[in-house]
Amino acid sequence: MIKNKKLTVIILGFGILYGLISLINHYYFRTYALDLGAYTNALYDYSHFQWNDCSVFKEEYKNILAGHFNLYLIILSPLSFIFKTYTLILVQIFFILLGGLGIYKFFDFSYKNEKLAISATLYFFLFYGIYSALAFDYHSNVISACLVPWFFYFLKKKSLLKTSLMVVFIIIGKENISLWMAFICLGMLIEYRRSKYWRNYLFIAFTFCIAYFLIITSIVMPKIANSNEHPNFQYSSLGNTYLDVFFHLFQHPVDSFEILFTNHTNDLHGDYLKLELFIILFFSGLFILFRKPHYLLMLIPVFGQKLFHDNINMWGIHNQYSIEFAPIMALGIFSVIGEFSNKKLLRISSVSLIILSLLCTIRVMDSSLIYTNKDKIRAYKPSHYFRNYSTKSIREKLNEIPNNAIISAQSPFVSQLAYRDNIYQFPMIKDAEYILFSTQEDSYPLNEIDFRIEIQKINESENWIKEYEKDGFYIYKKSQ
Repeated sequence: MIKNKKLTVIILGFGILYGLISLINHYYFRTYALDLGAYTNALYDYSHFQWNDCSVFKEEYKNILAGHFNLYLIILSPLSFIFKTYTLILVQIFFILLGGLGIYKFFDFSYKNEKLAISATLYFFLFYGIYSALAFDYHSNVISACLVPWFFYFLKKKSLLKTSLMVVFIIIGKENISLWMAFICLGMLIEYRRSKYWRNYLFIAFTFCIAYFLIITSIVMPKIANSNEHPNFQYSSLGNTYLDVFFHLFQHPVDSFEILFTNHTNDLHGDYLKLELFIILFFSGLFILFRKPHYLLMLIPVFGQKLFHDNINMWGIHNQYSIEFAPIMALGIFSVIGEFSNKKLLRISSVSLIILSLLCTIRVMDSSLIYTNKDKIRAYKPSHYFRNYSTKSIREKLNEIPNNAIISAQSPFVSQLAYRDNIYQFPMIKDAEYILFSTQEDSYPLNEIDFRIEIQKINESENWIKEYEKDGFYIYKKSQ
């Protein structure tokens, strides 16, 4: 139970705000087959004691753990009996709020300064990376990132068991999180270098995280994928394997450093995305971490996994790709501020950082170089709360579809119907009994022309009967 009334109000207030973003998005069909639909389908499978085969978005069957080694879905699956397709969205909001509570407890315990603790918590809750993540479905790295403050807190309290449990809980969220956690342990090893016991512990934790990363990415995931390589390795500028990356970074340090700041894919849409990221991070207070550079060390794998990636969408400030910055920057920046002896300077710095964090978040919401659907993130705009078609009538029709029916659905409808045994992202049909799509929605993964062609094929087929049509939304049922 939270005894601090001010903190209680802050957590409740941000909980409502976060709900207005992600819960409203789901209600108004702004969540998708990738990733909420696929993960919700995995929840269904795990809760029924079966492996998930990625059939939501893949023609061939493959264990979903081969794509991302995410054990949270297995742990969370019992909750899906209650919350169904809203499960992961609610869980994500809960853990973000829990992360803010962890920030507060760390600073309240470490500095005995409630105002500093409240300021750090507000900074964390206002950080742009949280809103970008909330606006785009659910992702396990959000949970991992929000457990990091609790690792710092239990480490500060010198609780060996709880600190160790946090390490385990954090790294099981996703295979690459273990590499990030290794660098966090390395950074904290520097901070605790004068304590032989904790220095040794953190070195063991660092080694454990590195070993976990190598075993999962080099042995377990390739084995699950029935291949000899990591199925999601997308760093071709550095090599073909993580071992190649390691050697490339040491053999070509200048070239590697240059990639961090340049459009190394030559994709015209990638120009200035990295610059925008650095500008937003700078004005969010990244420069302050030079006073405690071991916090910058913790961010090395975060920058690396974003900026070396082949996909330009990883480079920028949108989606879930910035969430790891939130806890490290909040903890690092306010650890620097907390050591100011001048109370006036401490207060001015804290307020300034909160305002800067808010302004950067507003900038991300209102304008970004890469295209994003702003209606998904701007909870303060009326357009966030409605669509240009009747969502109520569509939801009524979706509720009429039997729970055991096999469905092929357009991406926004997959996330609404994914809590079932079999569902496929249209245009995959396979053995589907129903097909659902809307001409009012984006045609992804098809372009507009191919989408129209697929619709025409269905209309001309004797295998399908049009069961419902209104405002561009269609339901087809397989003929007997």
